[in-house]
Amino acid sequence: MARQLMTGILYGAVLVGMCGAVMGGAAARRTAIVKAVERARPAVVSIQSERQVRSTASDDWAQPLPAPRSNGMGTGILLDPRGYILTNNHVVEDVTNIRVTLADGSQHFAQLVARNRENDLALLKISINRPLPTIPLGTSSDLMLGETVIAIGNAFGYEQSITVGVISALGRNVTLNRDLVYKNLIQTDASINPGNSGGPLLNIEGELVGVNVAIRAGAQGIAFALPVDHVLEVASDLFAGLRAPEIQVGLRLRNCVDVSDPHGTVRRWAVVDRVEPDSPAARAGLQPGDVIVEFNGWPILHNLDWQRALLDVHPGESLSVKWRRGGEEFSANLVVQRPALESGLTEVVWRVLGLRLVPAPPEQVQRVQASLRGGLTVVAVASNSPSERAGIQPGDILVGLHIWETLSYENIAYVLRHPDRAQFQPLRFFIIRQGAIQRGTLNLPEDVLR
Repeated sequence: MARQLMTGILYGAVLVGMCGAVMGGAAARRTAIVKAVERARPAVVSIQSERQVRSTASDDWAQPLPAPRSNGMGTGILLDPRGYILTNNHVVEDVTNIRVTLADGSQHFAQLVARNRENDLALLKISINRPLPTIPLGTSSDLMLGETVIAIGNAFGYEQSITVGVISALGRNVTLNRDLVYKNLIQTDASINPGNSGGPLLNIEGELVGVNVAIRAGAQGIAFALPVDHVLEVASDLFAGLRAPEIQVGLRLRNCVDVSDPHGTVRRWAVVDRVEPDSPAARAGLQPGDVIVEFNGWPILHNLDWQRALLDVHPGESLSVKWRRGGEEFSANLVVQRPALESGLTEVVWRVLGLRLVPAPPEQVQRVQASLRGGLTVVAVASNSPSERAGIQPGDILVGLHIWETLSYENIAYVLRHPDRAQFQPLRFFIIRQGAIQRGTLNLPEDVLR
């Protein structure tokens, strides 16, 4: 009996030793890729959707039948702990129901809250009572050919599928059709399949460097992603379009990134580029060149952070802002409320033209035409409005009406209230779409401003 007991003890000791060896081996296998996936995966979601398939029946007297439905799938990226998810617009185009599955397996219905067709990006929102993990942000400004990248996505409905490849090329332009041209894409040989669209392309640190968007049909290992630095600019505009028109601070930020750290750490910060006279920002003491540190309790590293911090703010609220100037740090409170004149103009433009607009980054406009000083990005178009009938879409940048530039609501109001406006009919407009200036005309009722 004693002999058997000793054998059991020895056998148990061997098992302990074997378990220790297994654990040690697992630790050794936790490569940089494993760590990158562990870091980013909680912020990757799977998207399932339903589309209505239109019937081709032509019998006007037939009893209408429910339109058949087709299922779609894609991937999304959590950008905000309140449940805001970024994906490709083509993933949620013309869908009736959107269901999101988080990394923990929980499912939630999502609402499409903003989209930019030109850049094929859209923003979804799920209602949830807990903060969600967000994707670590990298930069596409220092990507290297041959650099290892990782894709995570809902490939063919297999949720959270992971593939690995390298950067094959940078700056690719891809024409999908006459309405959609992708520019400056990242090319990778990481396997991208149907369902991966809208998902993250990660660097070896687990940071977002691109959003997977397209593959070359019939090819092997040719896939494309939107570069993250451009994606963040578009996402900032999408968030800006969600807040109330009255919520304006009166400053414009310029995004800065430093990739000189030899250890690969990306450093971001947001610099005040312009302060509007007599605005809340001006009254708080902010000046061009100041580095925003924190706003309303949110750390600010990018204009995206600034727009997210403004999202749930109500008119008249007093909020704290911290900034650096030189080697000194300052703080103040400001009230985020648009002057009554500007608020009134917002409603006039919505009523007359059917447009909601936010200032466009001047550099985005000047890349198309250097002589332009800026424009207004369209974030919403009213149904059956003059703008919708003229073909204006969210994502377009309005740069001119008749012969005048449109940098602000005041510029639009000047044209609409001009005493000779009747002679402008139809009213010419100029927009930027797909990297080029396009023109059209608006037909406005004669008595619309009376």
